Amino acid sequence: MIPALSTRNKRRLKITSARWQRRAIFLLGGVVVGGAAVALAALADQAQAAFALLLSKSRYAALVVTPLGFALSVFLTNRFFPNSQGSGIPQAIAARHLTDQAARGSLVSIRIAIGKIILTLFGLLCGASVGREGPTVQVGASIMFALGRFSPRRQPGLILAGAAAGVAAAFNTPLAGIVFGIEEMSRAFETRTSSLIIAAVIAAGLTSIALMGNYAYFGSSPMALRNGIDWLAIPVCGVVGGLMGGLFSRILITMARGLPNGVGRAIKRHLLAFALLCGLAVAVCGLISGDTIYGTGYAQVKAALENGAPLPADFGILKFLATTFAAISGIPGGIFSPSLAVGAGLGANVALLFHGAPLPAIMLLGMVSYFAGVVQAPITAFVIVTEMTDNHAMVVPLMAAALIAHASSRLICEEGVYHALAKGFVERAEPPRDRT
Repeated sequence: MIPALSTRNKRRLKITSARWQRRAIFLLGGVVVGGAAVALAALADQAQAAFALLLSKSRYAALVVTPLGFALSVFLTNRFFPNSQGSGIPQAIAARHLTDQAARGSLVSIRIAIGKIILTLFGLLCGASVGREGPTVQVGASIMFALGRFSPRRQPGLILAGAAAGVAAAFNTPLAGIVFGIEEMSRAFETRTSSLIIAAVIAAGLTSIALMGNYAYFGSSPMALRNGIDWLAIPVCGVVGGLMGGLFSRILITMARGLPNGVGRAIKRHLLAFALLCGLAVAVCGLISGDTIYGTGYAQVKAALENGAPLPADFGILKFLATTFAAISGIPGGIFSPSLAVGAGLGANVALLFHGAPLPAIMLLGMVSYFAGVVQAPITAFVIVTEMTDNHAMVVPLMAAALIAHASSRLICEEGVYHALAKGFVERAEPPRDRT
């Protein structure tokens, strides 16, 4: 005869069971997020290849396809997948700060994740200058939120883990995923869920490696700064990248909050027409650039870093404009990869001032500077660039450039773009009774 469990043992068994259930949710979620990130990456490459094939038939097809694609994307977003517009990272941040489950569900859900994937791919198919990494963060947070219904008390931690796992799997950068979760998503270190978040990142990273192999996102770039003159590129890139990144963020935040005049009211009344005009502007930038600024910018930057071939002189500014128009249009799509591409272009321009300096090294400084200027998360910026290029010789210069860029960016934009945009989602999603 099996002896009956005492009340104390029953309580202990229940607590142990709940702990293992939470661990299983985090691990399972990490695996699913990793698989979703790999699938999105593969499909994104196919979408960009299809658009490139279209351009090979006629470069001017972009003048029709891109504007109409932008308008259709905004229509589908507003009609079927509200709150899936833009990067997706502000929505994940906002969901962590909300306490109402229905309000959270309006920002991160399986429905939104599906719409985010479809419309991000559609944007790339139309030539939009967007990335897939920000969307992967919202998709990861949505997956974890859905699984988190089995552990509702851990919802904020699960959303954080999903976002961190999304970054880790999208870039194959596990350390950057953890740093992103701490510095950008939470702005604090949560000791109660830290080990579970790391477990989710590991699960997502291992899934990505199992499906795609262990790789450096931008390949291997062993270049380093050589003499004292080369090191002057650090403050130059930091200031230029930081100011440009701050300008980009300021434009996005201003447009998201709405222009306080007749133009702002006109944009709100005619969202599809505005998206069409933004798409037309992107197509014009593409024609001027020789078709180099469409999509994520990954292929152009990787080739330049690996071969030491300079990017076109106008690549940085045209990529900046194309990414800005795509970001303010209201279509779903991230700014991670395009921001790194803009920074690489700016770094290539700065390199012209330093004859004989290693071009890839200064491009890396430009990448980390502009990205730090946009997100105002300097630690995430230099960690992610270091991991993506497998270049540890540049750690100290990248750290210095990121800190300079962060300070420069704040001269133009006082707050990082993701958290500033997240406030708007919190205000719209929060039930009126909870507002103070």
